[in-house]
Amino acid sequence: MNEPDTAPKAVARTMSRAAAAWLADLDEEQQGPAWWGQPGGEHEAERRKWFYAPTDHGGLPFNAQFDWQQRRAMQLVASGLSPEGYALVSTIMGTENILDYIEEFSSEFDTRRGRDPSRYYLRVFGDPEGDEPWGWRFGGHHISLNFLIVGGEVRSTTPRFFGLDPAVSPLPGGASLDPLKAFQSTGRDLVNSLTPKARAVAMLLDRAPADIVMGNRSAFTDGATMLTLPEIMRRRAGDDDLIERLRVGGIARDALSKYDHADHEHVAVTSAPKGICGAELDRSQQNLLDRLVRTYHDGLPAGLVPSWDVENLYFAWAGPTNVGAPNYYRVQGDDMLIEWDNTSRNANHAHGVIRHISKDFGGDVLAEHRHAWH
Repeated sequence: MNEPDTAPKAVARTMSRAAAAWLADLDEEQQGPAWWGQPGGEHEAERRKWFYAPTDHGGLPFNAQFDWQQRRAMQLVASGLSPEGYALVSTIMGTENILDYIEEFSSEFDTRRGRDPSRYYLRVFGDPEGDEPWGWRFGGHHISLNFLIVGGEVRSTTPRFFGLDPAVSPLPGGASLDPLKAFQSTGRDLVNSLTPKARAVAMLLDRAPADIVMGNRSAFTDGATMLTLPEIMRRRAGDDDLIERLRVGGIARDALSKYDHADHEHVAVTSAPKGICGAELDRSQQNLLDRLVRTYHDGLPAGLVPSWDVENLYFAWAGPTNVGAPNYYRVQGDDMLIEWDNTSRNANHAHGVIRHISKDFGGDVLAEHRHAWH
């Protein structure tokens, strides 16, 4: 008797078909950067690298693919997302054109076009049609998606990062393009709903850090403080001038936050969560916290969303709570870490990330698989 189908299996099959179709459309030269060894093998360290800056994310970029290959690539990207998640990813990619305009088409980074909607990278690890674990990674400026499939099921969907610069763009008729509105407004509604006593518990500092604190570390690090701009980029030979520009720019960025060493230590991410516990919130506040966490999972296909106990989650905030002010928040607990910052470009440049600490990159299930089958 066949086992009943489940969402993790159904999504894995869709991913497998999409990945195999994309790889089959590539020539030998393209397959070099696009198709690497299976998870847990010699390329495991690379598989666990992820970025959200406009740097080389590793893989085959869209600007090295023909149009029909790009369509195949986007089918694989769509297989790991809900319709809402796919719309968000597509919008983020297109917003690179808006950012290029804002910067007067002058940003270069390590390419001739620094803000480039075609500079998004896709890489498959392992054989998507085989029996062994396999995975895939998609990323570029303000996007990072990471998936692992083991035993024909999607077993890991994190780290998952979404960002926007500008976060809000004006449109004709007084409308606005504001794709991350729920991420920002729900967090602000929650902190503003707290009593003065509860807000004092939730408040880390009255100023926000300039970036997410855990950054793009491959694994949870107890006591992590914010990384510098050069540290979140991929270092390559010949990038010395770029790294120096980033170092100087990062110093200026960090100066705006008015953080010193003690402040960074105070907002460090620790294994003991900081902020106010969900168990101390009233029902309406718990509903806001639950809605906030759910917003970070709405981008996944139905059936891949994990469960959590809102009473075990901690919520922390840094910065003013009024609209338009630089801000940061964190949700931690139940093996989950969410971070949000909206600080630079006058609080119009936002980052949001969710991590499932022991399940990032599927490290836990890979260990179980090796123990059971090898």
